[in-house]
Amino acid sequence: MTDLVSPAGTGAGADRPRAALRARGALRRALPALLVHAGVRALGIAVLAVWGYCAGKSPHQLLSARWDSLWYARIAADGYGYTLRLPGGKVHADLAFFPLLPWLERGLSAVFPLSAGDAGLVVSAVSSLLAAWAVFLIGERLYGRRAGVALVALWSALPVGIVQSMAYSESLFTALAAWSLYAVLTGRWVWAGAFAALAGLTRPVGAAVVLAVWLGVLTALRRGKEGEPRRGKEGELRRGEGGERPALPRMLAGAALAPLGWLAYFAWVGVRTGSPTGYLDVQGGWGNGFDGGLAFGSFIAQRLSGPAFPAGLGLLVGVGLVLWLYAVCVRQRQPLPLLGYAGAVLLLALTAKGYFGSKPRLMMPAFPLLLPLAVAAARARPVRAGLTVSTVVLVSAVYGAFWLHGSGPP
Repeated sequence: MTDLVSPAGTGAGADRPRAALRARGALRRALPALLVHAGVRALGIAVLAVWGYCAGKSPHQLLSARWDSLWYARIAADGYGYTLRLPGGKVHADLAFFPLLPWLERGLSAVFPLSAGDAGLVVSAVSSLLAAWAVFLIGERLYGRRAGVALVALWSALPVGIVQSMAYSESLFTALAAWSLYAVLTGRWVWAGAFAALAGLTRPVGAAVVLAVWLGVLTALRRGKEGEPRRGKEGELRRGEGGERPALPRMLAGAALAPLGWLAYFAWVGVRTGSPTGYLDVQGGWGNGFDGGLAFGSFIAQRLSGPAFPAGLGLLVGVGLVLWLYAVCVRQRQPLPLLGYAGAVLLLALTAKGYFGSKPRLMMPAFPLLLPLAVAAARARPVRAGLTVSTVVLVSAVYGAFWLHGSGPP
């Protein structure tokens, strides 16, 4: 990572002070974005607390001890091996949940007087800040500082942004994915592969981060230079620092590291279940799988043809908006690793069957889709941009409280 890691080929001892200075400089530049992110999350929790007080529900329980949070906490406390058999033939096994979050929960609970659920809240809080930092650096690198701040504000204020404050794995995954993408854009291949491997231990969509690393390596080899072009405040392309020939051993090391976490968990579940398709079988027991989007399309069609027409229309408009944003990213010629990553996250979310209420949450890590909106906000007049983003933040906070007080899981 160019801003945070010393360039290759220089003395490690001499580079430590310079690396520390670069890290502090990167943190200072990101401070406004981090404060915006913290403010958005604080507002979301405050609205949830007020709503919970009026509804007689505990915000703490909603954030740390319901739905997937309970599965992660059980794994942290007891390890894998719990299976819930439901009427109708569904079999919910905890092997569906990747291990990095419960590992961290267990580690924190062993060191501090925290329950697994509270440890999950700590992991999510820290991870969301780290994710916001990397998201800012990516936006700043491509379009300038104002765009970086706007990108963080928009990502923080997504309608499902309250998940960033839950004992779920989305914040942890987004942090690892974003830092891997930033390492790719700055030509730090071993870091990129290491972050991708950790992302692959966090969620099945870690495959999208692996794809981004591999696309970054292929792009760098094709161009014969490290890193991606940079964009300035007006969107013009700027060449990355250095311009040296790519270090092939480091690139190959990063590419080889990237899939190890994802493959390791799939292989372990295969051994545990005695089947090479063990993880897919486990997901099938939950009613999950991939059908090319047929089930999701049928779900929308049923609502469009019945009394739930407004909900179906809203879903259709939402999917159309997401696809339009991706098309704009393509037209703006975003770096190929970002396009590959965001496209893979969307593809996996939209073509999966299962519980459809989780689809907005599954798309939350695809933050590069917000770059066109961030650029527009950065170019708008400050007062207009501030009012627009503030309105989005307020609506997101209210929606998040409404969402978590519903009957179904996010």
